[in-house]
Amino acid sequence: MTETQIAAAPPTPLHVAIVGGGPAGLMAAETIATGAAGRVVVTVYDHMPSLGRKFLLAGRGGLNLTHGEPMDAFAERYREAAPHLRPMLDAFPPDALRAWADALGQHTFVGSSGRVFPKAMKASPLLRAWLRRLDGLGVRVALRHRWTGWDEAGRLRFEGPDGVVAVAADATVLALGGASWPKLGSDGGWTGLLAAKDVAIAPLRAANSGFDVAWTDLFRERFQGEPLKGAAFTVGRRRLKGEAVISRHGIEGGAVYALSAELRAEIEARGEAALWLDLRPDVRAEQLAERAAAMKPGQSMANVLRKAMGVSPVGAGLLREAFGPDLPREPLKLAQAVKGCRLRITGVRPLDRAISTAGGVAFEEVDEALMLKRLPGVFVAGEMLDWEAPTGGYLLQACFSSGVAAGQGALQRLGQAG
Repeated sequence: MTETQIAAAPPTPLHVAIVGGGPAGLMAAETIATGAAGRVVVTVYDHMPSLGRKFLLAGRGGLNLTHGEPMDAFAERYREAAPHLRPMLDAFPPDALRAWADALGQHTFVGSSGRVFPKAMKASPLLRAWLRRLDGLGVRVALRHRWTGWDEAGRLRFEGPDGVVAVAADATVLALGGASWPKLGSDGGWTGLLAAKDVAIAPLRAANSGFDVAWTDLFRERFQGEPLKGAAFTVGRRRLKGEAVISRHGIEGGAVYALSAELRAEIEARGEAALWLDLRPDVRAEQLAERAAAMKPGQSMANVLRKAMGVSPVGAGLLREAFGPDLPREPLKLAQAVKGCRLRITGVRPLDRAISTAGGVAFEEVDEALMLKRLPGVFVAGEMLDWEAPTGGYLLQACFSSGVAAGQGALQRLGQAG
């Protein structure tokens, strides 16, 4: 055989390891597999028996993918992290996420509140279609593989079903989530692994969580599980209208989740927090007092609150919890109590029961492509980064957008960007 007849050996394909099979990791995998067009082997490693477990939980009550409000208002929901996340949100905005879902056959709609849902109102059809697409792109999956760091040769180390596995990767995307709902895969175990590499990590804390209130036994037994509707909630200078739910341990629900950062900060600073309730936010105190004064003499407090002031039974119960025997009967003072009912918040519910996680890898530790400055070739996406947002589609949108950004960063690192 002549020299010209000797076939050149095919080049060894590049390999990208995605550690974490949630929305951010899967979106990074899709971005890389699509952009590299077969030139890169992509493997998703996850220590659970199946992918997207927390994603499926998010769709249990209707999968809120994103939100339809204008981008400037949308980005402000991320508060201090907004300047860092805005380029990612602009590169993969809510409209792009909706188009992506449509391409999977999961068409979306905008609800009356501006929240965006798939018409199926479930996560499972979307996840199944997504996994089929990833399989068609050649993405490999290694389940029951728990990442435990790097070995002496710089290879990723996993505890797999058949023992310890060392994986060489040309680029790595870490998308391991926060530490809420650890039974579904996000347990925050990665913090020690990165801290050992001198990566700065803000402490992981509960976000979009419930809070503790020392209810009396009578109130707890009567109102546990009851919604509080049509109220305004205030912490410090921040006030919003919304709903909450009385829980066995305290209070939770949409309005409370939206104020969780303020409540948490006040508890950390003072040991407790004050949550002020306006039980009739659309009516002035003077109007309520006039209605109460016009009632026939001898009315019970329950009747005055219900008939004259329009306070619900759970609202009346909250007033008694807040004021006890000092709840005033004089019309104007009672109206003022209705407009300013103070709940003493004594603590934050455990992190493992929170919807999401605050804290994580500081943005100063990553470059614009989300690559760790101390670990070239290692990218970070999703809730591992130090941001938090309210419910309403903002959590998933940031996970998807940062997954795209990390995937594009990995492509650029490998010289595969289009």
